[in-house]
Order: sequence, then C-alpha cells, then structure tokens
Amino acid sequence: MASPQRNDFLIPFLTVLSDAGAIEASFLLSYWLRFYSPLTTIIPVTRGTPPLDAYVYGSFVVIPLWLYLFNKRSLYRPRRAASIADEFFAIVRIVTIGMLIVMSAAFFYRAFSYSRIVFALLWLTAILMISCGRAITIGYEKRRYKRGHDLRRAVIIGNNGTANRIYESFLRRHELGYKVEGYFAERKTSDSSPLSSASYLGSIRDATHFIKKERIEHVFISLSYREYPELYELIESCEGLNIEFMMVPDLLDLMTSRVRIQEVAGVPFLKLKEIPLTAWNRITKRAFDLVVSILALAITSPLFLLSVILIKIDSRGRVFYLQERIGLDGKRFHLLKFRTMRENAEAETGPVWVRKNDPRVTRVGRILRRFSIDELPQLINVLKGEMSIVGPRPERQPFVDQFKSAVPKYLDRHRVKVGMTGWAQVNGLRQDAPVEERTKYDIYYVENWSLVFDLKIILQTVKAVLFGKDAY
Repeated sequence: MASPQRNDFLIPFLTVLSDAGAIEASFLLSYWLRFYSPLTTIIPVTRGTPPLDAYVYGSFVVIPLWLYLFNKRSLYRPRRAASIADEFFAIVRIVTIGMLIVMSAAFFYRAFSYSRIVFALLWLTAILMISCGRAITIGYEKRRYKRGHDLRRAVIIGNNGTANRIYESFLRRHELGYKVEGYFAERKTSDSSPLSSASYLGSIRDATHFIKKERIEHVFISLSYREYPELYELIESCEGLNIEFMMVPDLLDLMTSRVRIQEVAGVPFLKLKEIPLTAWNRITKRAFDLVVSILALAITSPLFLLSVILIKIDSRGRVFYLQERIGLDGKRFHLLKFRTMRENAEAETGPVWVRKNDPRVTRVGRILRRFSIDELPQLINVLKGEMSIVGPRPERQPFVDQFKSAVPKYLDRHRVKVGMTGWAQVNGLRQDAPVEERTKYDIYYVENWSLVFDLKIILQTVKAVLFGKDAY
C-alpha cells in the first residue's frame, strides 16, 4: 500500500512563528518610530520616553490574542492555496479587530499609559510585517510543492470540460500541491483533451477500490446530474476513510446561488434569489469606482497621450473605437476603447471575436492588447456611470441574443454594472473560454460581491497585465 507524502505541521508551524515574530517586531519598530526616529521632529515627545519593557510585556499579551484570531479565521490550516492578496485582506481585517481589542484593554488598564501614536503605528507596521512574513512563508511552501515535497495524492472523477480544466490547472500550477494519479469516468476522454495525458483508472464504480488501496487523500468531482447516483454510492463506500471530497456542481443554480432561510410572518421561506447590491452597497461601489477611475486617469495620462500618438502614426483611422455593448439591466451603451484593428475590420465578417494572431490587429494594437492598454478609455465609461471597475465583461447584442437562450442564468450577469475587469478574467477565462464557464464565474461575483472582493480582483488584474501571457 502506498504511503502518502504529507506534512501538515511544518507550514502552519512556520506561519505561526512568522506571525509571532512579526507582531513582536512591530511593537519594537513602533516604539522606536515614536520615541527615537526622525518622526519625533514632526511629532515631538512631550511627556518623556516610557520604558521599553512596558511595551514588550504588552506584546506578550497581544501575540497570543492575535494568533488566536488568526486561527479562528482558519489562517493556520494546511494547504490553503492562498494568494498574497487573500492573505493581505484577511490580515488587515484581523489586525484591525485585534487593535480595537488592545485599545479597549489599554483604556481600562490604569497602571500604565500607552501612547496612542504607538498604537496607530502598530496597526500599520503589524499589517506590513505580518504580510511580508506570510509572503515569505507562502513562497517557501510553493517552492516545496514545485520540488515535489509534501504533495497530496488526488484523483479526478469525471471527464467533462470542467474536469479537464481542473486537471490542466494542476499541471500548470504545481504550487497548489497536488499530484493527480489519474481520472475515473464511464469512458476514456478524447485524445485532444488535457485529461488524455492522465491515466484512465476505470469507471466510477472502480474508484472506491483504488482510493482505499492507494490511500488517495483528495477526490475532485465534476459530474453531470445524471451520474449523481453513482457519486452517492462512491461517497457512501468511502465512509470512515480520511478523504476530502470536493465537487463542482453540474447545475449552475447550485454553483452560484446563495440559498438562505428567511422567516416572513412566522413562515420559513427559502430565499433562492435576492437583490445583489443594496442601496448602501451601490453607493459604496460607485464611490469606489469614482475614486479609482480618477486616480487611474491621472496616473495613466502620459500613457494615454503616447497611445494616441502611436495609433495615429501606425495606421489610418480614428484613435478611439466606439462599440455598442449591453450593460446594467440590459441597457445599451457605447464602450470606449483605443482602436487596435484596422478601420472597418468587421465590414465583411460582421461581429466576431478576436482570435490569436488575428490579421485584423495592427502592430501597435497588438502591443496595446498585450498589456490591456486598449481598455484604458473605459475609465471614462466608469466616470459616466455606464460601467464599474470590476464586474462581468460587457458583450455585444448579437452575442447576448445567442447566449441568453443557450446558457442558464446568462442574463443574470446584467444585474450589476459591467466592468473593465472581472472574476472570470482574472481566473484565465477570456473570450476563447467556454461561455458557460465564464458565466459561472460572473454569476458567482454577482452573488458574492464585496468591496474586498473588488480589491482582490483589481490586484490580480494588475498581476495578470504585467506578467500574464493570455491577451491577444
């Protein structure tokens, strides 16, 4: 029987040590900044320098408290496959909560008067130092996985498009820490699909024996609803085994809807669908869009001017390209972009998506599209309120008419403002990806919007623009 190579202790332990060290260092740094750094020339020390040991002893109380808060948010569980963006926003929330508790305790503790400026500096330095420590730990964890250490043995159940996408992700991203032994399905996949390079292990009924024999730890499931009876038998036959089952539902409703129970007049109702953004959330999102778009326009104005000049030099025609798209509540608006194709590129073909190495794209246009510079004029659409910074990408009317009857819940994308970037795009689902997959991600965003979610998508977009290779 194969013995799984796993280590669930090392990375969580290193993370705890990193956090504890970062918090202690933040206390010392905040103390130095307040009482000994050049900051004292701006904010003079008027009541003398308090003893350092008072802050060191205080840190001994704060460190266990904050570690407890991190643990309660499951930030020490093994193999979270976290990104730095996920870590950062979680750290900000927990450090803020921790600071509120610490300040409340200091208010009632009369034996020593702690500096409020030190607390303000502690909040900032703790976020920065814990984030840096986490980044180092995550980097170390991913390097271990890439070298083949501590990999979790996994199998895939199913051979549909989603199953192929799962396998392809594991092949491309070794830092996720999984070793896929093969897949189970009622029949082998076609030779052209990504799963064809994996071992075909048999039908779903054969999975139980293999899982027990090889001590598989993770089972990733992507089946159609017609195959659910066999899935139930598989889960039941694996009862008592330490196996983690993870399933991608076949039905889009199960994938995206946030079903809740709400009582009205004493009668419990299942809320299957609700308004995605409350009035306050709409105000918050609009304010965020205005701030980000104004700052982005100010920062990128030299790039704007350079793009205009290069487009005029490179090819004949207009600098900007106006295209009718469908936005919030199905309303039409004119999307603004830098022109990246030759003039009247669709005169003969009609509306068609851009493909790789498209001959209609100009030389400058290819560069603009590679770094998504052609999308910058859409900041004006955001200022006008026609778009948001983050949201489902807008489509043209012919494509909307084509997809609304073929793709379940496709029109639910229009329940929020369309965006310059979206959850589907940062997950690698561009125009060449199946529209059903993109719709799943778009609806998930609609149902789970938050300001932190928007910030996460923006950070991932910046990373994709600078280092990605998918644009064309």
